[in-house]
Amino acid sequence: MKTLLRVATLAIFSITLGVASNLALADGDDTAIINLVALASQRLTLAVPVAQWKWANHRPITDAPREAALLGDVEQRARAAGIDPAYARAFFQDQIDASKQVQAALFESWRKSRAPAGPAPDLATSTRPQLDQLTQSMLAALARVQPLRDAPDCPSRVARSVESWKTLTRYDSSTLPALSRALAHVCSAGGMGSVG
Repeated sequence: MKTLLRVATLAIFSITLGVASNLALADGDDTAIINLVALASQRLTLAVPVAQWKWANHRPITDAPREAALLGDVEQRARAAGIDPAYARAFFQDQIDASKQVQAALFESWRKSRAPAGPAPDLATSTRPQLDQLTQSMLAALARVQPLRDAPDCPSRVARSVESWKTLTRYDSSTLPALSRALAHVCSAGGMGSVG
């Protein structure tokens, strides 16, 4: 009887904790989303040295084998972290597409005017380790955002979070289309909603 009482008490406590956790997510605290926006923005910043390296080494923007390997790795790591692998894959496909969008704009700019001066950063020893570290951080952030993705106000919360991020930083608004692409699958309903 005492064991049954303990189990029942533990079950009630777990349910209460779960409800409290869901209430915390529904209370409008967008910290987890702002963090994800910040990480996506950081990843887009790294598209510049990636583009410089590809330009200097006459490589195409698209690297299908590398992209496939990243997405496969992300799915495995997501599964291990309790994140829906399809959700993680779609989110990271958006990261890849947004990065390629920035790289393509840089290539176009360099074709029209002047190529970047100086040596390109080393992709293997400098940029990829930073991307790998960001991937791990983004997966952790995605786990915190995942419970919000089905909320009806998710797109507007993402939009508010982007506005907050832009206010907190010296955000380059020319990369907003790429950032919007990077955040396209944060919410089940799609990308950013309107603010206000």
